This record gives sequence, structure tokens and C-alpha cells, in this order.
Amino acid sequence: MRMHRIVTEVRRDIAAARSRDPAARDVGPLEILVAWPGVHALLAHRAAHALHNGGVPLLPRMIAYLSRAITGIEIHPAAKIGAGFFIDHGMGVVIGETAELGDDVTLYQGVTLGGTGFATGKRHPTVQDNVTIGSGAKLLGPITVGHGSKIGANSVVIHDVPPNSTVVGNPGHPVRVEGRRPEGPDADWVHLPDPIADAIKSLASRISALEQAGGDGDGSPDAGGNGGEPGHVVNRSVGPNPAGG
Repeated sequence: MRMHRIVTEVRRDIAAARSRDPAARDVGPLEILVAWPGVHALLAHRAAHALHNGGVPLLPRMIAYLSRAITGIEIHPAAKIGAGFFIDHGMGVVIGETAELGDDVTLYQGVTLGGTGFATGKRHPTVQDNVTIGSGAKLLGPITVGHGSKIGANSVVIHDVPPNSTVVGNPGHPVRVEGRRPEGPDADWVHLPDPIADAIKSLASRISALEQAGGDGDGSPDAGGNGGEPGHVVNRSVGPNPAGG
């Protein structure tokens, strides 16, 4: 019974790699099993996690250490990972001790699911089902990333993320993707919304409109430098010249 469950998990892990990695579409299951570092790290973790839960000392840590040395992916033996998990490329991925990942989660290279401070207990993120986390993103602390969300590359997330939303920036800002719900993996990081850039554009437009309105008013200066009354010269100097001239 246990062997059947292991075989089922391995098959699902291979299927996840094939469905989410374009480079694996025309590759056989055996090649994925022997040549995909994300799959290697996940299989090693499943073994280490089972031994850890069984109370076996030292060996789970050794497996995790060897997996990191071979794949460049560090997963603590105590981390809880659901079915259909996939790490693309994988180099530099770190998953902390109390991290919890749901089903069908996708991580890209350089992702950190880390803790903050030196407190014990729950201190790493909880990532729900169908979440995609882009390259270099950092999720820190005991936050929760809701179902179907997408974290943009190099984002730094330190607050909870609502379900079916997109987060970009440092610190991360949740942005609803207009017209569509990000269900499952989506690697289109080029067209993510940028709330900071949108705010700057809005401010620039407002300043331009105010300058235009000020220039069109009745009291605006004319070409000769006079105010609203013809022939009246406005003395613009107030007090002594601060430069001393």
C-alpha cells in the first residue's frame, strides 16, 4: 500500500514537471526523473520528511544536505509539501522548517520561503494551492499566500496575500489581475501590473493638469512679466538677497 502511494506521488511529480516546464514537453518520464534537479530535490525531501516524521535522528538532515549539494535546492526535512509541487531550474531555492505548501505549487529559481528573527514556532510562509512564485521572490515570516495567487519575480512579500491576486514590488503590493483569475502556473512576468509606476504616472498627469490650469487663469503673468493689471510691475524680491549680493 505504501509502495503504491510512493509510485503515485512520483508519477504526479513527473507529470507536474512535464506540464509546467516547456523544456520537458517532448521528454520522456525517465529523462525527467534522472535529469531534472527540481524533481531530485523533491524526491529527496519526501524521503527526508518521512524519516523526520518517524523520529529518525541525523539521517533526514544528511539527505537534505546532500540534496542541496547536488541540486542547489535547500528544503528543511520538516517542511510540509503537497502533491504536484514543481521547482523549475531550482538553483538557490530555500524552503524553511515551518513552511507549508499546498498542492500544485510552482517555484522558480532563487525563491526563498524564509523566517524573520530568532523566534521559535511557526515562522515561515504558508502557501496554499495553485500558487506560482517567480524567480528571486522572497516570502518572509508566518504569512499566508492565498489560493491561486501569483508572486512576481524579485518581489519581497511580508504580509498576507489574498486569494487569486498578483503581488509585485518591494515591499510586495497585491494587485488584482483585471479580467482574469490567476489559477495555476502562469510564467508571463512581462505584463504584470506595476502599482508604483501607475501612481507616479497619475501624479505626473495631475501636476501637468494643474500647471495648465494655472497658466490659463486670469491672473497669470503676461509676456512682459506683469501681473493681471497692465502696467503694474510686480516686485518679486522680498528682504535681502540670501546670497549677500
